[in-house]
Amino acid sequence: MWPESSEQSKPLRSGLTTGTCATACCVAAAHLLLHDQFKQQVSVTLPNKNGKAGKVVELDIIRLERDQNLAYASTIKDAGDDPDVTHGATVWTNVNLTQQAGITFKAGTGVGTVTRSGLPLEVGEPAINPVPRQMISNNLQALAQRLGYEGGFEVCVGVENGEHIAKKTMNGRLGIIGGLSILGTSGIVRPFSCSAWIASIHQGLDVAHANNCQHVAASTGNASEAYVQQRYNLQDMQLIEMGDFAGAVLKHLNKAPVGKLTLCAGFGKLTKLANGHLDLHSSRSSIDFQQLANLAANLGADRDLQHAVGSANTSLEALQFCQAQNIDLAQAVCQQAQRQALLLVPKHVTVDVIAVNRQGQWLGECIGAAA
Repeated sequence: MWPESSEQSKPLRSGLTTGTCATACCVAAAHLLLHDQFKQQVSVTLPNKNGKAGKVVELDIIRLERDQNLAYASTIKDAGDDPDVTHGATVWTNVNLTQQAGITFKAGTGVGTVTRSGLPLEVGEPAINPVPRQMISNNLQALAQRLGYEGGFEVCVGVENGEHIAKKTMNGRLGIIGGLSILGTSGIVRPFSCSAWIASIHQGLDVAHANNCQHVAASTGNASEAYVQQRYNLQDMQLIEMGDFAGAVLKHLNKAPVGKLTLCAGFGKLTKLANGHLDLHSSRSSIDFQQLANLAANLGADRDLQHAVGSANTSLEALQFCQAQNIDLAQAVCQQAQRQALLLVPKHVTVDVIAVNRQGQWLGECIGAAA
């Protein structure tokens, strides 16, 4: 599962995706096969936003071996300061020369296989996403042209211990079995941009839509997910690990709509959504205690209670002040969060909002409204 995000006060370092790492290994292996060069460092051309050649980066190769027309290469993934579960993992490739031009892909140990529709790959394909495939193809074809090679390549990509690492990702829910996905849209990991997380949110919704799931639940953490799964008896495919990225869920429903969305989150996170924030991370949005005081006032709180709420140390403390005087602040926050959510989802999608505490205990809810 996933921890709460934390704030950082120092400059953050970018890293490279698993797709970039796999590309580097392919380039190193191809150099060995076509030019008999043992390269300890290789250059990789990244895609830019419109799919053409972009920035060039260099990666270290930690192991390189050859057996006739087959070469093995591996590198260590450096995700920079992004909280990426594959940081430090060993990504490897086996590259085999083929007489027929073109490039084929296989899943090695530690890379999963697609078993469910809704992903950008066909069922049965290795979980090497389209952009990494294109990046590998572009770099190999450029090298082949430079060296006068007219044949093709068979590329097998693997990740050491990838099957175990994949248990910390959303792959099982997406129907990717046996290991990790080889990911990346730009080749670069932006620290705390969590682009891979957002991509997984989108893929989770795509899979739910493709498999005719009418109800999905998005949650911010372990406790909220456990509560909503038990309450509605939901299957894994129906659960979206939203984390702080509420906007990624709400906006993508326009591409992959469902009948009903349940947002289940900690009370503090929901106060941010209620205030119009779509990124709920503590470094990018903060709890507006004056907003909570205003909500309490609308519910009949006296001036002393309004002052207590407005000067509270935490959102839960503000909630406790209100609970002591039978002011249902949790329900009001859920209602306002629901209004914000309904502004983004397509019509006829019902949105329920449920607030829980850190232990996953119910605090309040707003059930049943559509855009």
